[in-house]
Amino acid sequence: MKKLIAIFVMMSLFSVSCNKSDGGSPDEIKDDQAVVTEPTTPVVENPPVVTPPPVVVTPPTNTTLPALAFTFDDNITLVNFTAAQEQKYNKAIEIVKLVVATEAFRVQVLNFTYAGQNAFIDNRGRTNAQIYQSILDAAETLQPAKNNTMDLEVELYYTDNSVVGYTYGGSRRIWVNTKFFNSYLENSVAANLFHEWLHKLGYTHDSASTPTRPYSVPYAIGYIMGNLGKKFL
Repeated sequence: MKKLIAIFVMMSLFSVSCNKSDGGSPDEIKDDQAVVTEPTTPVVENPPVVTPPPVVVTPPTNTTLPALAFTFDDNITLVNFTAAQEQKYNKAIEIVKLVVATEAFRVQVLNFTYAGQNAFIDNRGRTNAQIYQSILDAAETLQPAKNNTMDLEVELYYTDNSVVGYTYGGSRRIWVNTKFFNSYLENSVAANLFHEWLHKLGYTHDSASTPTRPYSVPYAIGYIMGNLGKKFL
């Protein structure tokens, strides 16, 4: 009887020992068990805002252009632009500065003729040389200081008509239609910018399409800007 009891106790101890070795710790990771961790929230960093460097035009050796042609600058505020649109418009501004700093621009403005006369239509009684100088002086009607700088606000808008852009005499702002802006090359944007800015210098043109309107200061010099600007695309 004692032997049977002893055998029974030994078998019970053996059973408990086996159960412990098979179960293991609840936190124990077996070799064939995948480790699952909680996902972490990715850190999203905003890309840095890159400001394009200012356009610096270096006068060529032995140039006869006035110094103001090389220092011509801008003070333009952009309104309602996406980042891509802003980049495009800044390129157009750069083209304006580069064109103004060329001999070709001065020659074409000074030598412009209409009906055999060395003059623009709607020229405010000024000669071509005086108009060229007024561009370099950059004294707008609303900001009459001669600061050699285009002072403007530019706002994008959309409407389904044939108007590329417009402005008002009592405002620093010009409005540009994205119907055209989005498809224009930068030299054409530069042409429109310069056209509208020339209004800020007090130059006007017929509101309706007339045979003489293309020879007005805003239209004619805007065309010159667009054509010469192709070189800088």
